[in-house]
Formats: sequence, C-alpha cells, structure tokens
Amino acid sequence: MEETTQHNLLSEINSPEDLRRLPVTALPQVCRELRDFIIDACSKNPGHFGSSMGAVEIVVALHYVFDTPYDRIVWDVGHQAYSHKILTGRRDKFDTNRKLDGISGFPNPNESIYDAFIGGHASNSISAALGMAIATELKKDEPERKVIAVIGDASIAGGLAFEGLNNASINPNNLLIILNDNDMAIDHNVGGLNNYLVDITTSRRYNRVRNNLYQLLKRLNLIGEEHRGSILRFNNSLKSLLTKQQNIFEGLNIRYFGPTDGHDVENIVRILQDIKEMKGPKLLHLCTKKGKGYEPAETSPTLWHAPGKFDKETGEVLIDNDPNKPCKFQEVFGKTLVELAEQNDRIVAITPAMPTGSSMTYMMQRFPERSFDVGISEEHAVTFSAGLAKEGLLPFCCIYSSFLQRAYDEIIHDVSILGLPVTFCIDRAGIVGEDGVTHHGSFDLSFLRCIPGMTIAAPMDEHTLRHLLYTAQAIEHGPLAIRYPRGGGEITQWHCPMHQIPLGKGRKLCDGKGDIAVLSLGNIGTAAMHAIEKARHKGIEAAHYDMIFLKPLDEDILQEVASCYRRIITVENGTIVGGLGSAIIEWLNDHGHNIRVKRVGIPDRFIAQGTVAQLHKLCGMDVDNIYEILTTEW
Repeated sequence: MEETTQHNLLSEINSPEDLRRLPVTALPQVCRELRDFIIDACSKNPGHFGSSMGAVEIVVALHYVFDTPYDRIVWDVGHQAYSHKILTGRRDKFDTNRKLDGISGFPNPNESIYDAFIGGHASNSISAALGMAIATELKKDEPERKVIAVIGDASIAGGLAFEGLNNASINPNNLLIILNDNDMAIDHNVGGLNNYLVDITTSRRYNRVRNNLYQLLKRLNLIGEEHRGSILRFNNSLKSLLTKQQNIFEGLNIRYFGPTDGHDVENIVRILQDIKEMKGPKLLHLCTKKGKGYEPAETSPTLWHAPGKFDKETGEVLIDNDPNKPCKFQEVFGKTLVELAEQNDRIVAITPAMPTGSSMTYMMQRFPERSFDVGISEEHAVTFSAGLAKEGLLPFCCIYSSFLQRAYDEIIHDVSILGLPVTFCIDRAGIVGEDGVTHHGSFDLSFLRCIPGMTIAAPMDEHTLRHLLYTAQAIEHGPLAIRYPRGGGEITQWHCPMHQIPLGKGRKLCDGKGDIAVLSLGNIGTAAMHAIEKARHKGIEAAHYDMIFLKPLDEDILQEVASCYRRIITVENGTIVGGLGSAIIEWLNDHGHNIRVKRVGIPDRFIAQGTVAQLHKLCGMDVDNIYEILTTEW
C-alpha cells in the first residue's frame, strides 16, 4: 500500500481564515507541507509545477497578512497559484486540477471568490489590479480594500505590464505590486546592504518619521503635493547611490522595496505588515527559485515548468518514448524550418518566449544569429517581424494561437496593410486540452479571415505542413498564416520531399456516391476521414475534401460540391462563428446555391479544461458525432 505524506497543519486549513489563526512561526511548516502536497499531486496529475513550487512563501504570506477574499490578490498568468488554490478551499479536489469538470489550472473568478481576476495570459495583473484599486477608492469601500498584483519577472517585461506601471505612477492609488523574480532579476544582490535597506525602508517607524517630516515641510510651505513624485524619485535615487544599483521603478512614482529573499516567509510577513497601510503605489521585489524544494526542478527549471507525470522519489520525468508514436506537429515544424533555412538565407525565425514549446529551439541551435526569442511580447514579435520583412527577409513568426490574439492590431496595421510576407506559424490551434479556456486556439480562423490580403492554411497531416512551410518562402507579398494543433497526427514517417502548393487549392480525398460531401480544414479532417470510413460500412458513401486553405477558398472544389451534392458537412477545429462553415455558407449564398450545411466545430461558448479527446466529444467534433450526422437524415 502506498504511503501517503501526513499534512498535520495543511489538513486543518480549509480557508485563509484558518491560516491566519496560526502563529507566524508555524508558517515555514505550512510551506513545507504545501510543497509536499504539490509534489505528490503533480507527480500523478501533471500541471505547472516549477512556478508554483517557487511561489509558496509568497502565497502563504499574502493570505496570512491580507483579509482575502475581501482584499484582492490578482495573479499574473496563474502558473504560480497552486498553493493559493490549495489554501482557498480547493485542497480536497486538487486531484481534479486541469481535468474535465474539475478545477482550472489557472485562477478564474467563476470558480472561486478567492480568484479575484482571470489568469492565463501574461502581463495583465497590474492593469487589472490598478482598476480594482482605483474602483475601491471611488466607491469609498469601508474598510479600505487592499489590492495586490503578483507578477513574475518574465511577465513584467510584457508591454501591457509597462502600460499598467506607467498608469499606476500617475493616478492616485494604493496598489501593491509583488514582483516574483525567479530568474532574470532586476537587481541581483540580495545580501548585505540591500537587506539592511529593506529592513529600514519597510519599517513602520521609518515610514512614520518620513511621513511626519513630509507633513512638516508641507505645513511650512516648503514643499507641496506636486513635489511628492520628485521626493519619491530622490528617495529611490539615494538608495541607488548607496547600493550602486538601479532599476526601472526609480523613474516612476512607485515606492520600491527590495530585492529580498522570497523564501523567508516570516520576513515577508513582517514586510507586508509594515507596508500594507502605506499610501500610494508600491512594489516589493522578492527573489525566488523556480522549483524550490525539489532538487530536480531547481536544477532544470525549464523542463520542470510543466514536466508531465514524474516519479517523485527519483525525479525521473515519465516520457513516452514509443518509437511508433507519430511526431508532433511542433517537431515537424521546427526541423523543417531548419531544412529551409539551410537553403534560404533570407529566412529568420521569431517567437515570443515559446522556443521550447514551439520547437524553434532547433532553429536557434542551428542559426542563432537568425533566431529571435523576444520574450513575452507578442505585439513586438509581430511588428519586429514586419520590420524584418520590410527590409527583404522572410520572417517565420511562431506564436501560440491564443496568444496571437494579443497582437491583432499589429497583424492588421503593421503587416497586412503593407502586404508584407510574414509567415505566422500558429501553434496550439484549436482545442488544446488541460490548459483550458484561456489557452484554446479557438478564434484565429475567424479573426484572421476578415483581414484583406491574408492567406490562411491548415494542414491535415505532417506532409502537408512541410509543403506549406516550403510554399511560404516563395511568397513575396502578403502574410500567410499556417495553423496546426498541439501534439501529433497519424503519420510516423513524416519526412518527405517538399513541393509548393498553389495558394487556395485543396484536394479531394475520396469520391462520394450519395448526396453528402464533407469539407474539412486542418488535422481535424482525420476525424472526418474515420467517420466517413465508418459510415461506408452502413452503405453511406460521402465525398471528402481537404480544403487546406480557408482563404482563399478553393472555388473549383466548391463549384464541384455545389453541382454534385445536396448536403454539406464542414469540419474545423475552431469556432463555428466566422470560420470554414461560415465562409462556405457565404460562398454558396453569393453564388445562388441553396444547399443544406451542417457545421462541426467549437460551439459559440468558452470551453473549459479536459483532455483533447474529451473536449472534442463535448464539442461534437469527434468521430462518433460526425458519423451520427453522416448517417442521420437532415
């Protein structure tokens, strides 16, 4: 029988109120028990491991000091929020994390009152929390509601975070920003004089004296309220002079404290208690270690960001090394791009902080001078790609579908209006599975289709992906979007000679002898193919066309289908609003054809988490549902 870890304190904490009843000296034990709990849970049910392990003390200290949920904690992305979920009434159902009908892997106010705002895409916490902080001022909430934004060192480099910081510096508010710095520290020195300065500048006595002096000078008419920002900047500059360090916050009207040890929970509690009543925006810089408390994760933080299942005793990540398993689309993309780049020195690759997940690491290893990881900055990635294209290069900009949404204006304004040959390699398109509502790539087909000059393609298999990538380098005008799903298809021998595909041309996969034709786009076409094969056993022979392109549509195929069939099923791994089905209905209407169309795709609602297979079934995109439509009169 498996031996389970005893959580003596954690088992009695069902809400932050229970946590706050403990003496502060008990908090290190709570942190240890939380780490044991997360290790045990994530070893069996994979999730975002490293970030959550690194943020345990921050979570415990925040819930200990602040009156949550009345006080608001806004988590950026939410990768680090597992301890938060465990402490806020979800401990006993944490084994359902990221599962169908279970709890989400990210903060979501629809799930818990303790989740103050939606989390999933980086850099939004400061803006959202600032809005909440100003709202509580305008509403004159009593008692005063505290608002805290927790943001990581990668997320704070995003453009939206900078916009939030800038706005926080000029609007009256009492926002507290916690910078969870687990890698690229703004200030690296966390010892000696820095710790001394943190102790002084966060102490209540120091800040009482400081405020009294300010009020005295104000009463003597030596300074006014308009000088507060200048004094604050002078204060920060004095600290910079003493420590011989600088950071970006010194130029803003934001009080900066730190850096200090983000794993000393008792000290974090002391600091938070000292600064929680301070007026004005403030930032506490805490240095943490990703994967803290589990040596394999501390040693290899990238691998352990979301490692999948692992043996918690040995630290061995349990990887499926089945040689007969089809290669992932990401792998095919990454390796094919290197092949093309070896033959074409105009090719460059860009990704916003997704080199490993997108398999752009192959390009970065082979051609580091032609590969650019621009960090969490999708808007910059797109406009940077536009600049490269304007000067004659062929940029392949690789972005996850759900994150491409953030750069919509740049796609239109900076790429499409100029007709620049930027190839968007849209990874994680369609249903992605356990990451859930914030990560599904549901909308790219629809929001790209309306852009003039945009070409949109989706390969059904790995060979077609290679052909499309080969085709992309030949395009000299106008953007091309190639979207493909997370994971693998069905072809094990993916490497093949490449050829150019005429833009807007699909292919007929099989003839039909009945009155029904299936038009599919992308890898979801394999589900349609299996449904058609299954229907043949019942004597129903449907035609199947792989459209390959959503824009431009293959009008020869559509004319053939409209002439030969009276019913059409469209199948796509995207929202049915504005996608392939909508495009075909529009074409049929514009050309005077009165043909019934059934659309299969993601319904017009937000889809929660679950396995890809479960969610395909939930959305009616699985083989059985397509078979049911094929074999039922409508």
